[in-house]
Amino acid sequence: MLRTPVRFWALVLLLSSACSSSACSTTGAGKADSAPAPAPPSSEDGGALSEGGSATAPDGPGPLDAAPLGPANLRIMAANTTSGASQSYDPGEGIRIFQGLKPDVVLLQEFNYGTSSDADARRMVDLAFGTGFSYFRETGAQIPNGIVSRFPIAESGTWTDPAVSNRGFAYAKITLPGARALWAVSLHLLTSSATDRDREAAAIVAQVKSIVPEADFLVVGGDFNTSSRAEQCIGTLAQIVVTEGPFPDDGHANDNTSGPRTKPHDWLLADGDLAARRVPTAIGQNQFPAGLVFDSRVYAPLLDVAPVQVGDCAAPGMQHMAVVRDFSIL
Repeated sequence: MLRTPVRFWALVLLLSSACSSSACSTTGAGKADSAPAPAPPSSEDGGALSEGGSATAPDGPGPLDAAPLGPANLRIMAANTTSGASQSYDPGEGIRIFQGLKPDVVLLQEFNYGTSSDADARRMVDLAFGTGFSYFRETGAQIPNGIVSRFPIAESGTWTDPAVSNRGFAYAKITLPGARALWAVSLHLLTSSATDRDREAAAIVAQVKSIVPEADFLVVGGDFNTSSRAEQCIGTLAQIVVTEGPFPDDGHANDNTSGPRTKPHDWLLADGDLAARRVPTAIGQNQFPAGLVFDSRVYAPLLDVAPVQVGDCAAPGMQHMAVVRDFSIL
């Protein structure tokens, strides 16, 4: 199947707000035509397991009422919000951010908690998201990537990062309400150079094109460590996801996600058919048309995102700001 030009998807995004009463589903760009490998075997409690530490809650949520481009029914987050000296979620600030923002699907970086055992990962997911959430986390990685999902994870694993050995590219195929699956890919690109990041992006593009079906939704996100929106790795990823703005921001026109809020390190990018279903991110009375970069130091009122505390995003060792986007998928 021919790749759909990215410029076409930019036009779709501009027109999508006019489609509130009819479905605006279109195909993605640059994904595989064939179906992926079968789902891995099930665990004793009925949850699917795959390479790495993972668990799917045996009981998924029921179907959502059809509402194409109506109210949001899928919230996706990209988050490298570890803090402290050990690149972990142990200190608690990142967990409060998850609790306050209530995502449905999270692309996590530095997925460390407690002893980094599967049991501790399960405890973190239960605490931060809820006991009904499923997760996948890379094993044997110093700073593992992972995916957490309210919806069942049918398939998951790791693709090799050609530039670094202490993590890979975590992916999960998520069973959404309705006919389409969502493929989520969690990335943590190198800080070393833009050239290395572009090599990593090329490896991701190759995997997606060979594995992810054209008809499925795709989201790629995480800590890209980019210094600008114009880095070559973003142009490379444009083969499979929409990379043009508008970008999520903090409500004060700042879309940077680094600790001091000076660089766009973190991204949450959807393929064309999912991007066309973007709706404003609504939290309390606040509306963020392109999505939210969450900074506890500037968001108000914090009561909207309890139990977040004002200093959470300034905690010692806090990595970056979380990025949130909402979609209407049915």
